[in-house]
Amino acid sequence: MLPSRLFSLRIRGLGSRYLCSSNMANLKGSALVILAEGAEEMEAVITADVLRRGKVKTVIGGLTGADSVVCSRSVVVKPDMSLEDAVKQGPFDAVILPGGLGGSNNLAKSSKVKEILQDQEQSGRIIGAICAAPTALHAHGIGKGKTVTSHPSVKDKLDGYSYSEDRVVRDGNLVTSRGPGTAFEFGIELVRAVRGDDGVAEKLAGPMLIK
Repeated sequence: MLPSRLFSLRIRGLGSRYLCSSNMANLKGSALVILAEGAEEMEAVITADVLRRGKVKTVIGGLTGADSVVCSRSVVVKPDMSLEDAVKQGPFDAVILPGGLGGSNNLAKSSKVKEILQDQEQSGRIIGAICAAPTALHAHGIGKGKTVTSHPSVKDKLDGYSYSEDRVVRDGNLVTSRGPGTAFEFGIELVRAVRGDDGVAEKLAGPMLIK
């Protein structure tokens, strides 16, 4: 019988190794990835990894605290810190919501997430959501009227938006994407949105062997 938790993954990147020496060179912009119980682990980890490769200072904040989070496929991910502590480091240039049905439902029910997203939207800063996470945007009234995409399974829950089936959609300050298979592209677009057209985003695909 397989164990209920296949393995534990620690991606704490704001410790000494991430913030020292060459890792600090050319950092530009900041991002907060909000990690909820039941999040899609690939979307959380790949997005954070690509942002860090793009030299964006990236914090992973645990929705319910700093303890390890069990994601949608039972991968256990350790956030950098609690969301409560993470917001003290803000404001962030980008706030990102990974998908996963369970994780997205938890994000949609959180008054703290609503507060963060409303402030982000009112300030014109970037908001990213992938897979089922646009349903959390819908729940909190974020980006209504804009063009979005999502996992096909939640398309019908996104009334009030213009819907696209493109793999990644950017409409102003809002960046959305479809699922685990588009997470690399999503991350690259977020790097571009945060850093601007400084060429860093365009250089990421090659070393990661993304076609």
